[in-house]
Amino acid sequence: MAMGTAPTWLTIAGWIITWTGFVVAAMMIVDIYVRGYRQPERAMEAVWPITAVYSGPLALWAYYKWGRPLTTKWQEQQQRSPQWGLGVTAVTQTIAGGAASFIGHTLAVPLVMWTGWTIAGKHVWAMILLIAVFALPLLIGFEYRSLADQIPSKARRLQMAVRISVLAILAFDLGMGAIMVLVAFVLHYGPTTAAFWLLMWVGMWLGFATAYPMVWRLLARNAPEPVQATRTADPSRTG
Repeated sequence: MAMGTAPTWLTIAGWIITWTGFVVAAMMIVDIYVRGYRQPERAMEAVWPITAVYSGPLALWAYYKWGRPLTTKWQEQQQRSPQWGLGVTAVTQTIAGGAASFIGHTLAVPLVMWTGWTIAGKHVWAMILLIAVFALPLLIGFEYRSLADQIPSKARRLQMAVRISVLAILAFDLGMGAIMVLVAFVLHYGPTTAAFWLLMWVGMWLGFATAYPMVWRLLARNAPEPVQATRTADPSRTG
């Protein structure tokens, strides 16, 4: 099938937004590793920059509002710990799912194009399946560690981590998959084009929109009290 040609404005927007995301991600990496604002949950040191790639300045705002205050350095400077509710916890849990899906996407798309693998004669179904396969174990590991303070029981924590991860990946696939299907069946943009990746970033936002309410409800139902507690940086995990 011939590849579609994206409008010039969409291609330009794709380049601008994508490069802006990379610049913001670099700013976060410098803040974390050079300026020393190390996250108590080490996985978030990857989650925040990855989120910046597809969210740009909005991710930077969220990082300074909710990510940086969790660090020992910030708390020592401000002489206080942040106080947040369930909504913020659900945001950080959801963007972790987005980061896992992002990694799955960057692995699945080139792999499918290289192997020529299709499902029902279409590359897009293989891509969506592989994204979930790659993302799921990453997210389970993250959720298991991040819920340690809220759910001491290892068995219950693993159960909760698997439940959140499976549903979050499915929810992200619902949003992101809708855009991928649009590209595959209607627009036909090639995966090496800026327009393709711009639409993937839109898909990530749709994925967040579909995943966040589900993550919020799961956290509220399964850990109604502890999950709202402040996650204070552990000095032994910094440096």
